[in-house]
Amino acid sequence: MTSDAETVRLRRTKSVTRAEEIQQHEAKVRRSQPDKPCHRPRDSLFTWSSGFTNFTGLINWGFLLLTMGGVRLLLENLIKYGIRVDPQQWLIVLTGCQEGGTEHPSFYLVLYSVVPVSITLLIEKGLAEDAVQARLGMIGHIANICVMIMLPMLVIYIKSTAFSLFGASTVCFIYSVLFLKMWSYVQVNLWCRNARNAANKPQLRRQSVSMSDLDNGKPVQNEHYEEEPHLVSYPDNLNAKDMVFFIFAPTLCYELNFPRTDRIRKRFLLKRLLEVVILMQLIMCLFQQWIIPSVKNSLIPFSNMDVIKATERLLKLSIPNHLVWLTFFYLSFHSFLNLMGELLHFADRNFYSDWWNSNNIDIFWRSWNLPVHRWAVRHLYIPLVEQGFSKTFASTSVFFISAFFHEYLVSVPLRTFKIWAFMGMMGQIPLSVFCKKIEARFGGRWGNIIVWASLILGQPLCIMMYYHDYVITHFGEALLENYAEV
Repeated sequence: MTSDAETVRLRRTKSVTRAEEIQQHEAKVRRSQPDKPCHRPRDSLFTWSSGFTNFTGLINWGFLLLTMGGVRLLLENLIKYGIRVDPQQWLIVLTGCQEGGTEHPSFYLVLYSVVPVSITLLIEKGLAEDAVQARLGMIGHIANICVMIMLPMLVIYIKSTAFSLFGASTVCFIYSVLFLKMWSYVQVNLWCRNARNAANKPQLRRQSVSMSDLDNGKPVQNEHYEEEPHLVSYPDNLNAKDMVFFIFAPTLCYELNFPRTDRIRKRFLLKRLLEVVILMQLIMCLFQQWIIPSVKNSLIPFSNMDVIKATERLLKLSIPNHLVWLTFFYLSFHSFLNLMGELLHFADRNFYSDWWNSNNIDIFWRSWNLPVHRWAVRHLYIPLVEQGFSKTFASTSVFFISAFFHEYLVSVPLRTFKIWAFMGMMGQIPLSVFCKKIEARFGGRWGNIIVWASLILGQPLCIMMYYHDYVITHFGEALLENYAEV
Protein backbone atom coordinates (compact mmCIF):
# COMPACT_ATOMS: atom_id res chain seq x y z
CA MET A 1 0.00 0.00 0.00
CA THR A 2 1.54 3.27 -1.10
CA SER A 3 1.86 6.22 1.25
CA ASP A 4 0.25 9.65 0.71
CA ALA A 5 3.59 11.17 -0.38
CA GLU A 6 4.15 8.45 -2.99
CA THR A 7 0.59 8.98 -4.26
CA VAL A 8 1.13 12.72 -4.65
CA ARG A 9 4.48 12.13 -6.39
CA LEU A 10 2.83 9.65 -8.77
CA ARG A 11 0.07 12.16 -9.59
CA ARG A 12 2.68 14.86 -10.29
CA THR A 13 4.59 12.49 -12.59
CA LYS A 14 1.44 11.63 -14.47
CA SER A 15 0.44 15.29 -14.75
CA VAL A 16 3.88 16.29 -16.09
CA THR A 17 3.84 13.47 -18.61
CA ARG A 18 0.30 14.39 -19.65
CA ALA A 19 1.35 18.05 -20.08
CA GLU A 20 4.25 17.06 -22.30
CA GLU A 21 1.96 14.91 -24.43
CA ILE A 22 -0.45 17.83 -24.81
CA GLN A 23 2.37 20.17 -25.84
CA GLN A 24 3.74 17.68 -28.36
CA HIS A 25 0.29 17.12 -29.83
CA GLU A 26 -0.35 20.88 -30.00
CA ALA A 27 3.00 21.44 -31.73
CA LYS A 28 2.20 18.71 -34.26
CA VAL A 29 -1.17 20.24 -35.02
CA ARG A 30 0.33 23.74 -35.38
CA ARG A 31 2.92 22.47 -37.88
CA SER A 32 0.14 21.02 -40.02
CA GLN A 33 -1.65 24.36 -40.33
CA PRO A 34 -1.27 26.41 -43.54
CA ASP A 35 0.16 29.55 -41.82
CA LYS A 36 3.65 27.95 -41.66
CA PRO A 37 4.43 28.73 -37.99
CA CYS A 38 8.06 29.56 -37.08
CA HIS A 39 7.77 30.08 -33.34
CA ARG A 40 8.25 27.59 -30.51
CA PRO A 41 9.02 27.88 -26.77
CA ARG A 42 12.65 29.06 -26.53
CA ASP A 43 14.83 31.05 -24.08
CA SER A 44 17.16 33.90 -24.94
CA LEU A 45 20.76 32.82 -25.25
CA PHE A 46 21.99 35.02 -22.41
CA THR A 47 19.62 33.42 -19.89
CA TRP A 48 21.04 30.57 -17.79
CA SER A 49 18.11 28.28 -18.66
CA SER A 50 18.94 28.37 -22.39
CA GLY A 51 21.83 25.93 -21.98
CA PHE A 52 23.92 27.86 -24.50
CA THR A 53 27.67 27.79 -23.71
CA ASN A 54 29.51 28.63 -26.92
CA PHE A 55 30.74 32.21 -26.42
CA THR A 56 33.91 31.83 -28.47
CA GLY A 57 33.13 34.86 -30.60
CA LEU A 58 32.68 37.08 -27.56
CA ILE A 59 35.97 35.81 -26.14
CA ASN A 60 37.70 36.70 -29.40
CA TRP A 61 36.03 40.12 -29.30
CA GLY A 62 37.20 40.70 -25.73
CA PHE A 63 40.73 39.61 -26.58
CA LEU A 64 40.79 41.89 -29.65
CA LEU A 65 39.41 44.83 -27.63
CA LEU A 66 41.98 44.23 -24.88
CA THR A 67 44.75 44.13 -27.47
CA MET A 68 43.57 47.37 -29.06
CA GLY A 69 43.42 49.03 -25.64
CA GLY A 70 46.94 47.86 -24.85
CA VAL A 71 48.26 49.11 -28.19
CA ARG A 72 46.57 52.48 -27.59
CA LEU A 73 48.26 52.77 -24.17
CA LEU A 74 51.57 51.78 -25.73
CA LEU A 75 51.26 54.46 -28.42
CA GLU A 76 50.26 57.02 -25.80
CA ASN A 77 53.35 56.09 -23.80
CA LEU A 78 55.62 56.41 -26.85
CA ILE A 79 54.14 59.80 -27.81
CA LYS A 80 54.42 61.15 -24.27
CA TYR A 81 57.83 59.79 -23.21
CA GLY A 82 59.53 58.75 -26.43
CA ILE A 83 61.69 55.63 -26.52
CA ARG A 84 63.10 55.13 -23.01
CA VAL A 85 64.61 51.68 -23.62
CA ASP A 86 68.36 51.87 -23.02
CA PRO A 87 70.35 48.61 -22.80
CA GLN A 88 73.21 50.51 -21.17
CA GLN A 89 70.96 51.27 -18.22
CA TRP A 90 70.21 47.56 -17.88
CA LEU A 91 73.91 46.88 -17.34
CA ILE A 92 74.11 49.73 -14.84
CA VAL A 93 71.22 48.28 -12.83
CA LEU A 94 72.41 44.67 -13.08
CA THR A 95 75.99 45.48 -12.10
CA GLY A 96 75.12 48.29 -9.69
CA CYS A 97 78.11 50.29 -10.90
CA GLN A 98 76.34 53.59 -10.19
CA GLU A 99 74.88 52.43 -6.89
CA GLY A 100 76.65 51.63 -3.64
CA GLY A 101 80.39 51.72 -3.16
CA THR A 102 83.39 49.72 -4.30
CA GLU A 103 83.15 47.06 -1.58
CA HIS A 104 80.60 44.85 -3.40
CA PRO A 105 79.12 43.27 -0.23
CA SER A 106 76.40 41.51 -2.22
CA PHE A 107 79.05 39.48 -4.06
CA TYR A 108 80.70 38.47 -0.78
CA LEU A 109 77.34 37.53 0.75
CA VAL A 110 76.62 35.25 -2.20
CA LEU A 111 80.00 33.59 -1.69
CA TYR A 112 79.40 33.34 2.06
CA SER A 113 76.20 31.35 1.44
CA VAL A 114 78.46 28.30 1.05
CA VAL A 115 79.28 28.50 4.77
CA PRO A 116 75.81 27.80 6.26
CA VAL A 117 75.27 25.06 3.67
CA SER A 118 78.57 23.42 4.67
CA ILE A 119 77.69 23.74 8.36
CA THR A 120 74.39 21.96 7.73
CA LEU A 121 76.16 19.09 5.97
CA LEU A 122 78.79 18.77 8.74
CA ILE A 123 76.16 18.67 11.48
CA GLU A 124 74.20 16.02 9.60
CA LYS A 125 77.32 13.88 9.21
CA GLY A 126 78.00 14.20 12.93
CA LEU A 127 74.43 13.18 13.76
CA ALA A 128 74.59 10.20 11.39
CA GLU A 129 77.81 8.92 12.99
CA ASP A 130 76.54 9.64 16.54
CA ALA A 131 79.42 12.08 17.00
CA VAL A 132 76.91 14.86 17.78
CA GLN A 133 74.02 14.50 20.20
CA ALA A 134 70.57 14.84 18.65
CA ARG A 135 69.56 17.75 20.89
CA LEU A 136 72.81 19.62 20.31
CA GLY A 137 72.61 18.99 16.57
CA MET A 138 69.06 20.33 16.34
CA ILE A 139 70.05 23.46 18.27
CA GLY A 140 72.97 23.91 15.86
CA HIS A 141 70.66 23.55 12.82
CA ILE A 142 68.14 26.07 14.16
CA ALA A 143 70.86 28.60 15.01
CA ASN A 144 72.52 28.11 11.60
CA ILE A 145 69.45 28.67 9.44
CA CYS A 146 68.21 31.56 11.62
CA VAL A 147 71.58 33.33 11.33
CA MET A 148 71.53 32.60 7.58
CA ILE A 149 68.19 34.34 7.03
CA MET A 150 69.00 37.25 9.37
CA LEU A 151 72.48 37.97 8.03
CA PRO A 152 71.39 39.83 4.85
CA MET A 153 69.07 42.01 6.92
CA LEU A 154 71.88 43.07 9.25
CA VAL A 155 74.53 43.60 6.56
CA ILE A 156 72.19 45.53 4.24
CA TYR A 157 71.06 47.70 7.15
CA ILE A 158 74.63 48.43 8.33
CA LYS A 159 76.17 48.91 4.88
CA SER A 160 73.11 50.30 3.14
CA THR A 161 75.01 52.69 0.87
CA ALA A 162 77.27 49.90 -0.39
CA PHE A 163 74.44 47.81 -1.85
CA SER A 164 72.76 48.21 -5.20
CA LEU A 165 69.05 47.43 -5.36
CA PHE A 166 69.57 44.50 -7.71
CA GLY A 167 72.43 43.12 -5.61
CA ALA A 168 70.43 43.32 -2.38
CA SER A 169 67.42 41.69 -4.03
CA THR A 170 69.57 38.86 -5.41
CA VAL A 171 71.13 38.21 -2.00
CA CYS A 172 67.76 38.13 -0.24
CA PHE A 173 66.31 35.77 -2.86
CA ILE A 174 69.26 33.35 -2.68
CA TYR A 175 69.24 33.26 1.12
CA SER A 176 65.46 32.74 1.18
CA VAL A 177 65.75 29.76 -1.17
CA LEU A 178 68.64 28.32 0.87
CA PHE A 179 66.64 28.72 4.08
CA LEU A 180 63.78 26.62 2.66
CA LYS A 181 66.15 24.05 1.14
CA MET A 182 68.14 23.62 4.36
CA TRP A 183 64.95 23.25 6.37
CA SER A 184 63.87 20.44 4.03
CA TYR A 185 67.33 18.86 4.06
CA VAL A 186 67.47 18.75 7.87
CA GLN A 187 63.92 17.46 8.26
CA VAL A 188 64.24 14.70 5.64
CA ASN A 189 67.51 13.45 7.14
CA LEU A 190 65.81 13.47 10.57
CA TRP A 191 63.09 11.21 9.17
CA CYS A 192 65.70 8.88 7.71
CA ARG A 193 67.70 8.83 10.95
CA ASN A 194 64.60 8.01 13.00
CA ALA A 195 63.68 5.22 10.58
CA ARG A 196 67.21 3.77 10.82
CA ASN A 197 67.15 3.88 14.60
CA ALA A 198 63.76 2.17 14.65
CA ALA A 199 65.02 -0.56 12.31
CA ASN A 200 68.08 -1.18 14.51
CA LYS A 201 65.98 -1.93 17.59
CA PRO A 202 65.96 -5.59 18.70
CA GLN A 203 63.23 -7.55 16.96
CA LEU A 204 62.03 -11.13 16.95
CA ARG A 205 64.46 -13.38 15.13
CA ARG A 206 63.26 -14.86 11.88
CA GLN A 207 62.91 -18.60 11.63
CA SER A 208 66.08 -19.99 10.09
CA VAL A 209 66.06 -22.17 7.01
CA SER A 210 67.20 -25.74 7.68
CA MET A 211 68.91 -28.15 5.33
CA SER A 212 65.79 -30.31 5.37
CA ASP A 213 63.77 -27.45 3.97
CA LEU A 214 66.23 -27.16 1.11
CA ASP A 215 66.12 -30.87 0.48
CA ASN A 216 62.33 -30.84 0.44
CA GLY A 217 62.34 -28.15 -2.21
CA LYS A 218 60.88 -25.33 -0.10
CA PRO A 219 61.66 -21.92 -1.61
CA VAL A 220 64.01 -19.65 0.28
CA GLN A 221 62.53 -16.19 0.96
CA ASN A 222 65.25 -13.68 0.11
CA GLU A 223 64.21 -10.05 -0.15
CA HIS A 224 67.38 -9.12 -2.05
CA TYR A 225 67.40 -12.09 -4.37
CA GLU A 226 65.93 -10.19 -7.32
CA GLU A 227 67.96 -7.46 -8.86
CA GLU A 228 66.91 -4.08 -7.49
CA PRO A 229 67.61 -0.62 -8.91
CA HIS A 230 70.52 1.19 -7.32
CA LEU A 231 69.07 3.62 -4.79
CA VAL A 232 70.99 5.77 -2.36
CA SER A 233 70.14 5.06 1.27
CA TYR A 234 70.83 7.00 4.45
CA PRO A 235 73.56 7.98 5.42
CA ASP A 236 75.26 7.47 2.04
CA ASN A 237 73.53 10.62 0.80
CA LEU A 238 75.50 12.87 3.18
CA ASN A 239 78.18 14.09 0.80
CA ALA A 240 79.10 17.29 -1.00
CA LYS A 241 78.02 16.04 -4.44
CA ASP A 242 74.50 15.27 -3.26
CA MET A 243 74.25 18.61 -1.47
CA VAL A 244 75.42 20.60 -4.50
CA PHE A 245 72.89 18.83 -6.73
CA PHE A 246 70.07 19.67 -4.31
CA ILE A 247 71.15 23.32 -4.08
CA PHE A 248 70.89 23.79 -7.85
CA ALA A 249 67.94 21.44 -8.44
CA PRO A 250 64.63 23.18 -9.32
CA THR A 251 62.92 22.07 -6.11
CA LEU A 252 62.73 23.04 -2.45
CA CYS A 253 61.96 19.53 -1.16
CA TYR A 254 64.88 17.21 -0.52
CA GLU A 255 64.88 13.51 -1.40
CA LEU A 256 67.57 10.87 -1.28
CA ASN A 257 66.72 9.73 -4.81
CA PHE A 258 65.28 12.29 -7.17
CA PRO A 259 63.62 11.10 -10.42
CA ARG A 260 66.14 11.51 -13.22
CA THR A 261 66.02 11.67 -17.01
CA ASP A 262 68.31 9.62 -19.25
CA ARG A 263 69.52 12.38 -21.54
CA ILE A 264 69.49 16.11 -22.27
CA ARG A 265 67.17 17.15 -25.09
CA LYS A 266 69.25 19.70 -26.96
CA ARG A 267 66.39 21.25 -28.92
CA PHE A 268 64.27 21.60 -25.77
CA LEU A 269 67.24 23.08 -23.91
CA LEU A 270 67.90 25.60 -26.68
CA LYS A 271 64.26 26.72 -26.71
CA ARG A 272 64.24 27.31 -22.97
CA LEU A 273 67.56 29.18 -23.15
CA LEU A 274 66.26 31.49 -25.89
CA GLU A 275 63.09 32.09 -23.88
CA VAL A 276 65.10 33.09 -20.82
CA VAL A 277 67.24 35.54 -22.80
CA ILE A 278 64.38 37.08 -24.81
CA LEU A 279 61.90 37.34 -21.95
CA MET A 280 64.47 38.96 -19.67
CA GLN A 281 65.00 41.65 -22.30
CA LEU A 282 61.23 42.08 -22.69
CA ILE A 283 60.70 42.51 -18.95
CA MET A 284 63.46 45.12 -18.67
CA CYS A 285 62.05 46.98 -21.70
CA LEU A 286 58.60 47.06 -20.17
CA PHE A 287 60.04 48.35 -16.90
CA GLN A 288 61.94 51.16 -18.57
CA GLN A 289 59.30 52.17 -21.08
CA TRP A 290 56.06 51.67 -19.21
CA ILE A 291 56.22 50.87 -15.50
CA ILE A 292 58.78 53.40 -14.25
CA PRO A 293 56.96 56.45 -15.74
CA SER A 294 53.60 55.18 -14.47
CA VAL A 295 54.93 54.62 -10.96
CA LYS A 296 56.55 58.08 -10.86
CA ASN A 297 53.32 59.71 -12.02
CA SER A 298 51.41 58.00 -9.21
CA LEU A 299 53.53 59.56 -6.44
CA ILE A 300 51.83 62.96 -6.08
CA PRO A 301 48.19 61.76 -6.36
CA PHE A 302 48.90 58.93 -3.93
CA SER A 303 50.66 61.26 -1.49
CA ASN A 304 47.86 63.85 -1.65
CA MET A 305 45.23 61.12 -1.21
CA ASP A 306 43.51 62.25 -4.40
CA VAL A 307 41.29 59.17 -4.66
CA ILE A 308 40.00 59.73 -8.19
CA LYS A 309 43.38 60.53 -9.73
CA ALA A 310 45.17 57.84 -7.71
CA THR A 311 42.60 55.29 -8.89
CA GLU A 312 43.20 56.38 -12.50
CA ARG A 313 46.95 55.90 -12.02
CA LEU A 314 46.34 52.55 -10.36
CA LEU A 315 44.30 51.32 -13.32
CA LYS A 316 46.88 52.71 -15.74
CA LEU A 317 49.68 50.90 -13.92
CA SER A 318 47.75 47.65 -13.61
CA ILE A 319 48.02 46.72 -17.31
CA PRO A 320 51.82 46.91 -17.76
CA ASN A 321 52.38 45.48 -14.27
CA HIS A 322 50.15 42.50 -15.01
CA LEU A 323 51.84 41.95 -18.35
CA VAL A 324 55.23 41.95 -16.61
CA TRP A 325 53.93 39.58 -13.93
CA LEU A 326 52.61 37.10 -16.50
CA THR A 327 55.87 37.28 -18.45
CA PHE A 328 57.88 36.81 -15.28
CA PHE A 329 55.75 33.80 -14.33
CA TYR A 330 56.42 32.11 -17.67
CA LEU A 331 60.10 33.05 -17.52
CA SER A 332 60.58 31.69 -14.00
CA PHE A 333 58.32 28.67 -13.72
CA HIS A 334 58.46 27.38 -17.27
CA SER A 335 61.57 28.60 -19.05
CA PHE A 336 64.18 28.87 -16.27
CA LEU A 337 63.11 25.94 -14.07
CA ASN A 338 62.79 23.68 -17.13
CA LEU A 339 66.22 24.86 -18.24
CA MET A 340 67.74 23.90 -14.88
CA GLY A 341 65.82 20.65 -14.82
CA GLU A 342 67.09 19.69 -18.27
CA LEU A 343 70.70 20.49 -17.40
CA LEU A 344 70.54 18.48 -14.15
CA HIS A 345 68.49 15.57 -15.57
CA PHE A 346 65.75 16.43 -13.07
CA ALA A 347 62.62 14.60 -14.22
CA ASP A 348 59.86 16.23 -12.14
CA ARG A 349 58.86 19.28 -14.19
CA ASN A 350 55.49 19.92 -12.52
CA PHE A 351 56.29 23.47 -11.45
CA TYR A 352 52.77 24.95 -11.78
CA SER A 353 49.17 23.92 -12.23
CA ASP A 354 46.22 25.58 -13.99
CA TRP A 355 46.08 28.50 -11.56
CA TRP A 356 44.28 30.63 -14.16
CA ASN A 357 41.15 28.50 -13.62
CA SER A 358 41.18 28.97 -9.83
CA ASN A 359 37.72 29.67 -8.42
CA ASN A 360 39.19 30.58 -5.06
CA ILE A 361 42.30 32.49 -3.99
CA ASP A 362 43.24 29.51 -1.82
CA ILE A 363 43.30 27.28 -4.90
CA PHE A 364 45.43 29.88 -6.68
CA TRP A 365 48.13 29.79 -3.99
CA ARG A 366 48.15 25.99 -4.18
CA SER A 367 48.52 26.03 -7.97
CA TRP A 368 50.73 28.80 -9.28
CA ASN A 369 53.95 27.98 -7.36
CA LEU A 370 54.09 24.24 -6.79
CA PRO A 371 57.70 24.09 -5.46
CA VAL A 372 56.75 26.39 -2.57
CA HIS A 373 53.36 24.71 -2.12
CA ARG A 374 54.93 21.26 -1.84
CA TRP A 375 57.45 22.56 0.68
CA ALA A 376 54.71 24.20 2.77
CA VAL A 377 52.54 21.07 2.81
CA ARG A 378 55.36 18.59 3.34
CA HIS A 379 57.45 20.45 5.90
CA LEU A 380 55.01 22.73 7.70
CA TYR A 381 51.33 21.88 7.26
CA ILE A 382 51.45 18.07 7.66
CA PRO A 383 53.98 18.10 10.58
CA LEU A 384 51.80 20.61 12.46
CA VAL A 385 48.64 18.55 11.90
CA GLU A 386 50.46 15.35 12.95
CA GLN A 387 51.50 17.07 16.18
CA GLY A 388 47.86 17.69 17.06
CA PHE A 389 47.35 21.24 15.81
CA SER A 390 44.17 22.09 13.93
CA LYS A 391 44.10 22.44 10.16
CA THR A 392 43.12 26.09 10.55
CA PHE A 393 46.19 26.77 12.67
CA ALA A 394 48.40 24.90 10.20
CA SER A 395 47.00 26.87 7.23
CA THR A 396 47.44 30.15 9.09
CA SER A 397 51.05 29.21 9.88
CA VAL A 398 51.70 28.55 6.19
CA PHE A 399 50.32 31.97 5.24
CA PHE A 400 52.35 33.58 8.04
CA ILE A 401 55.63 32.10 6.77
CA SER A 402 54.72 33.10 3.20
CA ALA A 403 53.85 36.63 4.36
CA PHE A 404 57.18 36.91 6.17
CA PHE A 405 59.18 36.00 3.07
CA HIS A 406 57.11 38.30 0.83
CA GLU A 407 57.90 41.17 3.18
CA TYR A 408 61.52 40.04 3.50
CA LEU A 409 62.06 40.07 -0.27
CA VAL A 410 60.62 43.59 -0.61
CA SER A 411 61.46 45.56 2.53
CA VAL A 412 65.06 44.41 3.02
CA PRO A 413 66.37 45.34 -0.47
CA LEU A 414 64.44 48.64 -0.38
CA ARG A 415 65.59 49.30 3.20
CA THR A 416 62.04 50.45 3.84
CA PHE A 417 60.63 48.34 6.62
CA LYS A 418 56.87 48.42 6.16
CA ILE A 419 54.29 45.67 6.43
CA TRP A 420 52.29 46.14 3.24
CA ALA A 421 53.38 42.86 1.62
CA PHE A 422 52.94 41.03 4.92
CA MET A 423 49.43 42.39 5.40
CA GLY A 424 48.61 41.66 1.78
CA MET A 425 49.48 37.99 2.24
CA MET A 426 47.68 37.66 5.57
CA GLY A 427 44.69 39.34 3.91
CA GLN A 428 44.46 36.33 1.58
CA ILE A 429 42.85 34.36 4.44
CA PRO A 430 39.65 36.48 4.68
CA LEU A 431 39.71 36.90 0.89
CA SER A 432 39.66 33.10 0.58
CA VAL A 433 36.60 32.91 2.85
CA PHE A 434 34.89 35.62 0.77
CA CYS A 435 35.69 33.81 -2.49
CA LYS A 436 34.21 30.57 -1.16
CA LYS A 437 30.96 32.32 -0.23
CA ILE A 438 30.74 33.97 -3.66
CA GLU A 439 31.51 30.67 -5.39
CA ALA A 440 28.86 28.83 -3.36
CA ARG A 441 26.19 31.44 -4.07
CA PHE A 442 26.93 32.64 -7.60
CA GLY A 443 29.10 29.88 -9.08
CA GLY A 444 32.77 29.29 -9.81
CA ARG A 445 32.91 31.89 -12.60
CA TRP A 446 32.45 34.77 -10.16
CA GLY A 447 35.01 33.29 -7.81
CA ASN A 448 37.50 33.18 -10.68
CA ILE A 449 36.73 36.83 -11.52
CA ILE A 450 37.53 37.84 -7.93
CA VAL A 451 40.83 35.95 -8.10
CA TRP A 452 41.82 37.76 -11.30
CA ALA A 453 40.73 41.13 -9.90
CA SER A 454 42.87 40.66 -6.79
CA LEU A 455 45.89 39.80 -8.94
CA ILE A 456 45.42 42.66 -11.40
CA LEU A 457 44.74 45.41 -8.85
CA GLY A 458 46.53 44.19 -5.72
CA GLN A 459 50.05 44.18 -7.12
CA PRO A 460 50.12 47.74 -8.58
CA LEU A 461 48.57 49.06 -5.36
CA CYS A 462 51.40 47.45 -3.38
CA ILE A 463 53.97 48.92 -5.79
CA MET A 464 52.54 52.43 -5.39
CA MET A 465 52.56 52.15 -1.61
CA TYR A 466 56.15 50.95 -1.43
CA TYR A 467 57.38 53.54 -3.91
CA HIS A 468 55.73 56.32 -1.90
CA ASP A 469 57.27 55.04 1.36
CA TYR A 470 60.65 54.55 -0.31
CA VAL A 471 60.73 58.16 -1.50
CA ILE A 472 59.64 59.45 1.92
CA THR A 473 62.20 57.28 3.76
CA HIS A 474 65.25 57.96 1.61
CA PHE A 475 64.62 61.41 0.12
CA GLY A 476 62.29 63.11 2.60
CA GLU A 477 58.92 64.77 2.25
CA ALA A 478 60.54 67.90 0.83
CA LEU A 479 60.98 66.06 -2.45
CA LEU A 480 57.22 65.67 -2.78
CA GLU A 481 56.69 69.42 -2.63
CA ASN A 482 59.10 70.08 -5.50
CA TYR A 483 58.30 66.91 -7.43
CA ALA A 484 57.02 67.59 -10.92
CA GLU A 485 55.06 64.89 -12.68
CA VAL A 486 56.74 63.43 -15.67
